[in-house]
Amino acid sequence: MAKQQLKPETDLDQLVAVVRKLRAPGGCPWDREQTRESLKPMLVEETYEVLAALDDDDPAELRDELGDLLLQVVFHAQIADERDEFRMQDVIDAIHDKIVRRHPHVFGGVRAETSEEVLANWDKIKSEEQAHKNKPRQSLLDGISPALPALHEAYQLGVRASRAGLDWNGANTATGAARAALDALESRLPDGDPAALKAAAGEILFAVVNLCRHLGIDPETGLKRTNLTFRDRFRALELRLRASGRTLQDCPPDELAGLWRETAP
Repeated sequence: MAKQQLKPETDLDQLVAVVRKLRAPGGCPWDREQTRESLKPMLVEETYEVLAALDDDDPAELRDELGDLLLQVVFHAQIADERDEFRMQDVIDAIHDKIVRRHPHVFGGVRAETSEEVLANWDKIKSEEQAHKNKPRQSLLDGISPALPALHEAYQLGVRASRAGLDWNGANTATGAARAALDALESRLPDGDPAALKAAAGEILFAVVNLCRHLGIDPETGLKRTNLTFRDRFRALELRLRASGRTLQDCPPDELAGLWRETAP
């Protein structure tokens, strides 16, 4: 374990002390029961709540949600400390050193005039780091976690492949790939083979994610915005029908389709 460094107490130190007391004998029973496994869903939930605050463009909410996410980091560091693995200061030191090491064009003598050059240096340094850890990367795709949400994983796969020179020429060719994938799915509809349809649907999603990448759109953010729009339209339709004493189930399909079109923004 890295040697603990004596530094002036900060607000972060105080938060670490609070979590330590919660986990100590005589602390909070609930906090003392938590494990790395039990905290996983909370870490995911807090991450998505930060994203929601960003989507809402709400600074106060973002401040609070970032605090909740930070608490998860401190909590995991405390569990590691109890296992004599590492401490919160080690986490901070590690990310500090990593950022400095991966920005030699800022903190060293390397020149990088463009974002492309910066990313190329970043990938090279990451590969050297893995080799130093006796974990040499066998593929440029190594390091993209298969645990990522599928949309983000597809996006990152496209980014890595593009850096290696494997990519569509631009948004127009990416659009063509999406159309071709949709045509392939349509051609398989008569057979009704579930495995073939599943594969074709995946090809469509992958192509659309990478079309978004070429357009400079984060697919998760774009889809989330559409989901919010759908929620608003659906609720507006429910309210409209409720005002006349009806529900969606009371409407014939043709009428419902017409009313839905009228809710379009």
